[in-house]
Amino acid sequence: YALCEGGVCQDLLTEAEKRFVSQGGMMLTGLCQRADTLNGNGRKYSKDILDREVKRYQTLIDQNRATGELDHPDSSVVSLEKVSHMVVSLWMEGNDVYGKIKVLDTPAGLTLRALVDGGVQVGISSRGLGSVREQNGQTIVEDDFQLICFDMVSEASTPGAYMMREHKGSVNENKDDKV
Repeated sequence: YALCEGGVCQDLLTEAEKRFVSQGGMMLTGLCQRADTLNGNGRKYSKDILDREVKRYQTLIDQNRATGELDHPDSSVVSLEKVSHMVVSLWMEGNDVYGKIKVLDTPAGLTLRALVDGGVQVGISSRGLGSVREQNGQTIVEDDFQLICFDMVSEASTPGAYMMREHKGSVNENKDDKV
């Protein structure tokens, strides 16, 4: 897994999240976006833009409003009736944006859960607004970009942006168990 450097996975869940998982909840973690890399949509986001937007998005996370949908809709508005998950943590490591996602008990969240339980590898993709410019055959995302949300998708445009299920349970579990 991308988050398991050297084959040893870091424990990304808080104690409350471990309780949530041990009570049947689902948390997903993984790479969400990558700066200065051409994605599958032919776009490239600068590190400065992604760093700024990750910091700005923290307000939505803090307010428990950082929700997303299954698949990318045509709208720039997140439809609450179609929400499947909530981003609970987002951070940058170098050029990479990582996230921690709580799967919600909504109809779309139950579908997402069933997909993950069934072994489907789900991708994640940012949804945002802004302009682009062409430069040297690449589409560069401009400084007016605004991150709206992260949606779960079948094909991630960012290479490697697939979420993995966190299996960590309560703090009383055997510490030798590995994800």
